[in-house]
Amino acid sequence: MLEGDSDFISRVLQSSSEQEANWICVDYNFMESSGNNKKRPLEEEVEEQEQDDQVKRKKSPQHPDTPDIKDVQHALENSDNHGNDVDYNDPSTFINPLDRELTISCLLHLSRSYYGTVACINSSFHSLIRSGELYQLRRQMEIAEHWVYFSCSVLEWEAYDPYRACWITVPKMPPTESFMCSDKESLAVGTDLLVFGRELNSYIVLRYSILTNSWSPGVVMNSPRCLFGSASLGEKAIVAGGTNAQGDILSSAELYNSETQTWETLPSMNKARKMCSGVFMDRKFYVIGGMDSNKEMLTCGEEYDLERGSWRVIPNMSAGLNGASGAPPLVAVVNNDLYAAHYADKEVRKYNKDNNAWVTLGKLPERSVSVNGWGLAFRACGEWLIVIGGPRGSHGGIIELNSWIPNEGPPEWNMIASKHSGSFVYNCAVMGC
Repeated sequence: MLEGDSDFISRVLQSSSEQEANWICVDYNFMESSGNNKKRPLEEEVEEQEQDDQVKRKKSPQHPDTPDIKDVQHALENSDNHGNDVDYNDPSTFINPLDRELTISCLLHLSRSYYGTVACINSSFHSLIRSGELYQLRRQMEIAEHWVYFSCSVLEWEAYDPYRACWITVPKMPPTESFMCSDKESLAVGTDLLVFGRELNSYIVLRYSILTNSWSPGVVMNSPRCLFGSASLGEKAIVAGGTNAQGDILSSAELYNSETQTWETLPSMNKARKMCSGVFMDRKFYVIGGMDSNKEMLTCGEEYDLERGSWRVIPNMSAGLNGASGAPPLVAVVNNDLYAAHYADKEVRKYNKDNNAWVTLGKLPERSVSVNGWGLAFRACGEWLIVIGGPRGSHGGIIELNSWIPNEGPPEWNMIASKHSGSFVYNCAVMGC
C-alpha cells in the first residue's frame, strides 16, 4: 500500500531516530491471499471475486471524504516548495505552515491505516499518534473505521481493514503454556483488543494496543470469569454472566473503561447465565440466550439501561437461536437493528423489537462452515454484517470474509477478502475507532 510513498517517507525521516524508523513496522501493508504462487482453481475463483468486489466496496459512511496519504505528502511538499527551512525532527513541528490544531483536524479525517506512517515523520507525530488523542477526538466527532480482528490459531491474530481492502499484521501473543490450552474470550474496546483466558489457578487478560502495536498484561475483572456475554460502545464495554473458577454460573456484570483501564461492578442480572451473547442496541446493553445450568437453556434476554442502572427481563428473546451443545447465539447489531445467524438452518434472522419475534431474511453465505455454530464468526462492522469462516480441504483451510449491507431485501453476500489460514475461527472482535 505504501510502496509508492517510500521516497517521501525516507526523505522526511532522514533526521529521525532509529527507534521512530522502526515503528513503521506496524505492518499496514497489503498481504497476499496465499503464499503459494501456483494457484488452484479455488484460488482463481476467489481472486476473480475479490476483483469484482473492489468495484462494489464502499468507504465508511461516517466520513466519505477520507483523504489519501498522498494528500499529506502534497501538503508537506508544498511547504518545502515555499522555501521554508523545516526541521522535521523538531518536536514542535507539524505540517508547515499549518499549526497544531489544523494539523490534527487534517489527521482526524485521514484513514487510520496511515497513522503508523504518519508517526514516523518526526517525534511530534510519533507522540501524537501514540498518545491516543486522535482517537479520542475521532470518537467525539463520531468518526470511526471498523477493522476485523480474528484468531484461527492459538497465539496468532490477524486483522482486516475493509475500507482499504488490506490485511494487517498483528504481533503474536506472548507464549504462555496454560493460557494456550484454555478457552478464550475476546473483546475490542476503544483502541484495545482484550483476550481473556486462564492460567493454572487464575484468570488472566492480555491486552493488545493499536497505539503501540504490542501485547501487555491487562487488568483482570473484579470477579474473573469465562463464557460470558460482552459488547463495547466507544471506550466502554460490559461483560455479564459466565462462570467463575469454581464453575459457579454468575449473574454479576461489570463495566470496563479502556481509557482508565478500570472495572466497575454493575447491578446483577435477574438470572444467572453462561454461554450467552451481548450487544449494544439503542445505547442499551442486551444479554441474549445462554444456559442457567449444564443442560437448561434460557430463551429470555435481559436489557440493561445504563442511565437507570437497572435490568429488565425480555421473555423469549432468544428462543431457538442456539442449542445445549451449540455455540452462544451468533448476534450482531447494525444501525440499531439486531440480527442473528441461525447456524443449524444457515439462515439470517432479524429481531422485531415491537413484536419480540425473529423474522427470517434469507441464507448465510454458501461456504460458511461451522460445528454447531463453533468456528464461525458473525459480526457487525460499521454498516455491514460480516460472516467469517470457510471450507477446509486436503491442502488446508481458507478463511473467507463475506459482507452484506442490510436492507429491505434478502441477504446478498459479497466476498470481500480471503486467504489461506485455519478455517476454524476461535475468536473474533471488531474494533471501531
